[in-house]
Amino acid sequence: MSDIIEPRVLRGFRDYLPEAEIARASLVRKLEVTFNSFGFVPIDTPVLEYAEILLGKGGGETDKQVYRFKDNGGRDVAMRFDLTVPFARFMAEHSDELYLPFRRYHIAKVWRGENTQRGRYREFMQCDFDIVGTDSASADADIVLVIAGAMKALKVGDVRIRINHRGLFNRFLAAAGCAGKSMAILRAVDKLEKIGKEETFSLLSSEVGKTISADILNFIEPESSFEATLEKMSGFCAGNDEEAMIAHNRLSNIYEIAQASGCADLVFLDPSITRGLDYYTGVVFETFLKAMPTIGSICSGGRYNELASLYTTKKLPGVGASVGLDRLLAALEILGKISADRDDHRLLLANQGEPELKELHACASRLRSRGISAEVFPETKKLMAQYSYAEKKGIPYALLLDAASLAEGKFPLRDLAVRSTSVFTSFDELVVFLGGARE
Repeated sequence: MSDIIEPRVLRGFRDYLPEAEIARASLVRKLEVTFNSFGFVPIDTPVLEYAEILLGKGGGETDKQVYRFKDNGGRDVAMRFDLTVPFARFMAEHSDELYLPFRRYHIAKVWRGENTQRGRYREFMQCDFDIVGTDSASADADIVLVIAGAMKALKVGDVRIRINHRGLFNRFLAAAGCAGKSMAILRAVDKLEKIGKEETFSLLSSEVGKTISADILNFIEPESSFEATLEKMSGFCAGNDEEAMIAHNRLSNIYEIAQASGCADLVFLDPSITRGLDYYTGVVFETFLKAMPTIGSICSGGRYNELASLYTTKKLPGVGASVGLDRLLAALEILGKISADRDDHRLLLANQGEPELKELHACASRLRSRGISAEVFPETKKLMAQYSYAEKKGIPYALLLDAASLAEGKFPLRDLAVRSTSVFTSFDELVVFLGGARE
């Protein structure tokens, strides 16, 4: 019997080969630049939390998907299913050490034991950004502006940032006399994109009857403009309801800021956007690619003013969103928009047996000191084998040093794409060609 273990990964998990990981890392770098430009700073939290920290914060369906187990010390632990709940614990634990409002971003893996499908895995990376310590239209609008800026930086094409307000929806349900069933209604509406209007109507009818279900479907149908949709939604609420007016004004202010900031054409008021997680209390966001809306939201979030209250008596209102990087990558791959933004100014120092390895490494170090990526092929092999290695790795150039060229101070450079060799008469000339830093 063979002792070799079959190499395999769990369903819903996957390996990333270099090309895929380079593309993902490229997107992460662009997101980090965008987050930093808005004043967000990075944090990190543990993969494992005590189960009581995580459970019951995302809703019943989410709890069923949490990876939960007893560790070697007999502790009841769970793996984070998102980055927002651990962040709420983080804020409660460290608020005395931080300044408010606090702007953070966190790019890390999360785990959910859900059914797998295109763009949806059990292990995936989220890119969260949040503002905590203020309940203001400015903070809510900033999240919208970050989403718009991030999508532009990632060059994903046309997007729709669909927003809504839980408060307005809640006041409508109160006016309709079914506030007690708000969570069931919100979750049914949240499934509208997946199951369609008829099945959503059936789900709603089983909860509140056909008449109210028809009103709900009317309420969540967008009108021709942001303003018209907002007025219709407000009209469904009872009289001069204060909470409805607050929600109305918040949405109006967010849209005004988006207009002043030049991205109003990306923002759409969609009353059907409710977000299934229980902790959202105000404005909510979902972002869709116009070229592929069926992939689902690639950046979602909202306001969660009470989440941190599970861990502290301090008031820590927050708002944020999360880029679903793996889902976005899946969509971009299908659309042919994957761009790794690899540095063209990389080269391989071919190993031809001469000069000595120490000379090749010395030259590679000099190149790196001038900002050029360089690696030495570790063994003496035929040049064609070394060229093949470089091409498979996406390295565009090979430096063909030998004892004679090194003695003469010449640098033969092979362009692997066009299969031609140019000879540079000085190191500085080579560096300038490759786009390196001048001394």
